[in-house]
Amino acid sequence: MRVVFMGTPEFSVPTLTEIVSGGHEVVAVYTRAPKPAGRGQEERKSPVHLAAEAFGLPVFTPRSLKGEAEQIIFASHDADVAIVVAYGLLLPKPILEAPRLGCLNLHGSLLPRWRGAAPIQRAIMAGDRQTGIQVMQMEEGLDTGPIGLGEVIAISPDMTAGELHDTMMVVGADLMGRAFAALERDSLQFTPQAEDGALYAKKIEKAETRIDWSRPAAEVHNHIRGLSPFPGAWFEIELGGKLVRVKALRSTLGQGTGAPGTLLGDLTIACGDGAVRLTQVQREGKGAMDAATFLRGAGTLPAIVR
Repeated sequence: MRVVFMGTPEFSVPTLTEIVSGGHEVVAVYTRAPKPAGRGQEERKSPVHLAAEAFGLPVFTPRSLKGEAEQIIFASHDADVAIVVAYGLLLPKPILEAPRLGCLNLHGSLLPRWRGAAPIQRAIMAGDRQTGIQVMQMEEGLDTGPIGLGEVIAISPDMTAGELHDTMMVVGADLMGRAFAALERDSLQFTPQAEDGALYAKKIEKAETRIDWSRPAAEVHNHIRGLSPFPGAWFEIELGGKLVRVKALRSTLGQGTGAPGTLLGDLTIACGDGAVRLTQVQREGKGAMDAATFLRGAGTLPAIVR
């Protein structure tokens, strides 16, 4: 079958690799256009762009697919199916309908729970004990299409969004490979989503990244690990007479009680109910470090963090 692959970040690369290594005919790769990055603001190609070039595949980087000209180009690929993994652009109806077998999307949740932009982060922030990854037939609604195949993934108590991302990246590539093989055999069956239990995983906003120590410890812990490693939940602490921003990258539930924000020992911090112990942090302008290294470099700590 003729395949168009559509993806952008590192998360998408294993699935592209799975399809290419399976010997399938990838006639085009669509990815987000290069963006200025770094001190020199040189244009940086996406991970999928670089992978596609390494495989010798043709790459397309339209800024939008809403225009007729881009839709004509897409249709000219004469694809049997499009595989979409974290592409980042809206697919209008003419794009969705162009491939003979439609567009298959790899989505990182157990739909209809956590439709939308940030399903990995939102599942952890909500304290979910399991999530999953699913192959979905795309339609015009936001992540509303029928499900063809899926895998359940457990979320351990201290798992971060970064760890869940990496697990899904590998499991998802294998899942899409199996779904694609079933599609070729005409044996991939799709089941409509239930509407009960639908939740929207909205994009992470900067305004919600600051830690609120007045919340219960379990919620603070979930907030920290759900935003780790990026964009990172943060707080401020007074060091050397000035406020320094510190990102909390890893945590676990701690022991003790006190007024919210009180340092109870090491990097155990009192919350509205219970306490959280920080095990890995990143001081502003420095790399990630464990709690012991941070404490050695910080000197005498105040009684309260903000």
